[in-house]
Amino acid sequence: MPDLLPWAWALLALAAVTIGISKTALPGGSILAIALFAAVLPARTSTAAMLLLLMVGDVFALIAYRRHAHWPTLVRLAPAVVAGLLAGFAFLALAGDGIVRRAIGVILLLMIAVTLWRRWRQSRTDAATPAHGSILLASTYGTLGGFTTMVANAGGPVMSMYFLATRTQVQVFLGTSAWFFAIINLVKVPFLAGLGLFQPSVLLMDAALVPLVVIGALAGLWLARRMNQRLFDRIVIVLTIIGAVYLLF
Repeated sequence: MPDLLPWAWALLALAAVTIGISKTALPGGSILAIALFAAVLPARTSTAAMLLLLMVGDVFALIAYRRHAHWPTLVRLAPAVVAGLLAGFAFLALAGDGIVRRAIGVILLLMIAVTLWRRWRQSRTDAATPAHGSILLASTYGTLGGFTTMVANAGGPVMSMYFLATRTQVQVFLGTSAWFFAIINLVKVPFLAGLGLFQPSVLLMDAALVPLVVIGALAGLWLARRMNQRLFDRIVIVLTIIGAVYLLF
């Protein structure tokens, strides 16, 4: 088990709960957990540790939304996502912890910018105007999504942007996202294992945090119909910006 101070365990506990909530109530909300993990652990270790907890959350997302996936969308995205995953793997293999740590900070800030721009665009775009899931669109978002999810588990906002651009209905959005990340996270395991990132201490730490992910996922299912999502989004964005700036400086 990693020798961490109580405040560090508290941050990891908060991150684990956030992972669960993000999987069942707030797609893309795990960027806060990314910042917390990377602030406490070495950058590459944080990516591996988070991956296993995200996979626990994937189970609950699939239970809740598995029937609503649009498989042609997943097939369209697959080639570009694979290319992005390979590029991210090469980056992790060649870069040291310091570079990866700053890269995670930059990625988080970019994801925040993407999220805010997405909402601004949504508010100004005529919802009646259809957008088509072209090959170029799928290639762009798929490659960026694959890279960011491999390096920092931060593909959520990128793929949310894609689903919004293609006017995906809410239930289809949630179901397709659930299957997308469940599959991608499984694919990432051998890559990170090949880099030797799944140390026994990481596995023990994740075992201690798994119950909190489960609690967060169950809380997310309960909160999905009740919480003020706008307020929650703002809190996540502010805390994530603070975490990203901390990682950079």
